[in-house]
Amino acid sequence: MKTALEWKTYYSSPEFRDNYIYRGNDLGVSCTDGGTSFKLWSPSADSVTLNLYKDGSKGKPFFCVPMMREEQGVWRWNTAERLHGVYYDFDLTIEGENVRSADPWAKACGINGQRSMAVDLSRTDPEGWGSDRAPEKTREQVIYELHVKEFSWDASGGFPERYRGKYKAFTCPDTTLYNDGVHPTGIRYMKELGVTHVQIMPAYDYGSVNEAGDDTEFNWGYDPVNYNVPEGSYSTDPEHGEVRIREMKEMIQSLHAQGFRVIMDVVYNHTYSLDSWFQRTAPWYFYRVFDDGRISNGSACGNDVASEREMCADYILASVLYWAQEYHIDGFRFDLMGLLDVELMNRIRRALDERYGRGEKLMFGEPWAADETAMEGGAVPALKKNIALLDENIGMFCDDTRDAIKGSALKTQRPGFINGASGKEQDIVRSIQAWCSGDVSAVSGGRTRSGVRAPSQIITYVSAHDNQTLWDKLAETVPDADETQRMRLNRMAAAVYMTCQGTLFLLSGEEFARTKDGMEDSYNAPIALNRLDWERAWENHSLVEYYQGLIALRRELPGLCDKSAQAFSRISHVKTSQGLVSFTADNRTADHHGRWDEIKVVYNGSRAVRTAAAGGGSWEVLCDGEDSMLWKKHIPAEDSMLVAPWSVLVLGHRAEETEEKDRIQERQKIWA
Repeated sequence: MKTALEWKTYYSSPEFRDNYIYRGNDLGVSCTDGGTSFKLWSPSADSVTLNLYKDGSKGKPFFCVPMMREEQGVWRWNTAERLHGVYYDFDLTIEGENVRSADPWAKACGINGQRSMAVDLSRTDPEGWGSDRAPEKTREQVIYELHVKEFSWDASGGFPERYRGKYKAFTCPDTTLYNDGVHPTGIRYMKELGVTHVQIMPAYDYGSVNEAGDDTEFNWGYDPVNYNVPEGSYSTDPEHGEVRIREMKEMIQSLHAQGFRVIMDVVYNHTYSLDSWFQRTAPWYFYRVFDDGRISNGSACGNDVASEREMCADYILASVLYWAQEYHIDGFRFDLMGLLDVELMNRIRRALDERYGRGEKLMFGEPWAADETAMEGGAVPALKKNIALLDENIGMFCDDTRDAIKGSALKTQRPGFINGASGKEQDIVRSIQAWCSGDVSAVSGGRTRSGVRAPSQIITYVSAHDNQTLWDKLAETVPDADETQRMRLNRMAAAVYMTCQGTLFLLSGEEFARTKDGMEDSYNAPIALNRLDWERAWENHSLVEYYQGLIALRRELPGLCDKSAQAFSRISHVKTSQGLVSFTADNRTADHHGRWDEIKVVYNGSRAVRTAAAGGGSWEVLCDGEDSMLWKKHIPAEDSMLVAPWSVLVLGHRAEETEEKDRIQERQKIWA
């Protein structure tokens, strides 16, 4: 058989591209009352045999039939029978070698994904699925990152034991701490917190957990096997392929009904291994290879998917659209987006906009890669430095904001602005404006930054599933701080990023000081370390309440929620000194007259009390380092305000309309 480099040369030839690029949208299986059709793209196969099975993992095929070769590398077999629930795979001969493969385009599979399954998707819809709709978009999005198993595994969550770690746990809207009926967990807890979007960590079929094994097995799931099939270990019955589909739909339906939009974490940049269904059916077409024959490994996972090749790009686009249509997914988070190409990302954005409306489906990703990649044909990677080439409605995780606030995620002992680093003030200012200062070549720390065109391109955050949790990072960078001081630092971190422009994102449990005992990447650590400890949420309820108040306050601040390209101009009167940053923001909008027409924010990252001019008069205190609900109490600001160490002070200037309403209400009280 050809070497990887020889295959690469062949796939780049005019002969291949003219004759073997299939533009149809019917690969995989179509299974309806009218019959079943199997189509596989395998342009280099000499023969393909379809095998049908009654079981998803055991036994021999009950029927084998040669498939018919068609044009453009497609193999087909049709039957008038509806084969819903029948499992299948393929035997292929490629350049004299025999291989067996499942279907890369499969929509269902058996246990551990080794055999595909023919499925009539209409038979997997839960009751009421046809009327399922996402809740209306809110002014501000608050994204909460969750892992299916972590969410409900711990007994403290009060979930039914048979549903712990499963999709079905999300269909339980009223769980409480150890079923005490008092302290909400799960869905109710997230609603009270103020979350608008739930981001589900990988829930497609992945290879790093044995679906037939012990339920305690754990992995984050960044190991794709079957891209268009839900993961079976989260199902109550992974052996029957239709169950995982129905239960994932039930999860999404329940989240929608409870007021959440759902974001899917997708990993199109690499596969679990090179011995994938892609590789078995089209050797080396779907993977990058350097010109010297080295396998591209910019993912640090052993391979890079060749998103710039026509059939691969079509596959990824079709996969995204499939999840959006069949599962009603509301947004997509792209793992290692920097390994995908700009053209594909913009193409996906356009396709989603055409189907669902401009910006209706969220799109964002990690604008980096672990190493260099062998991207072909002049394709441009969707890296941070190329953000200006991406659509304004494609966002990126802003590690610059994250690291400016709390310190480097990769160098665990290096602090940021809030925990003692010097010289971070200007990066904090840039973070406030979502790096949209208007200077497309701003330089910080010796690095030239490409121009972010709008806050819609920035995900503002301080913690996600990878690297240390915020709480653990604070423990390492401020080792002399006691727990009370660390709580103050945690509150400050939250108050800083929640008063920056951009889209808000947080790791589940950040708001209750989630810890993983300092572990940086717990992707395969025991579930006992990774699970959400709902008891900790109530032990640290005051921190949770601080987050609740910040999220609620954020919704009252259109000057910070503004995602337009002009939003940066709302920020003015910026002042900095060592450990101190202050600014004002224009809080007016053409169609919304809020309580405050202007806000003033002061960040004190030092260990000393600082003083800030407040203006008095119509200014009132909205939030300080202890209480984020002060905005509900109408507390007048003094001419000069003290800002406690490691804290944020937010003031609001009462709009004339608000003052007039208050005067009317006061007169009504007197007349009553």
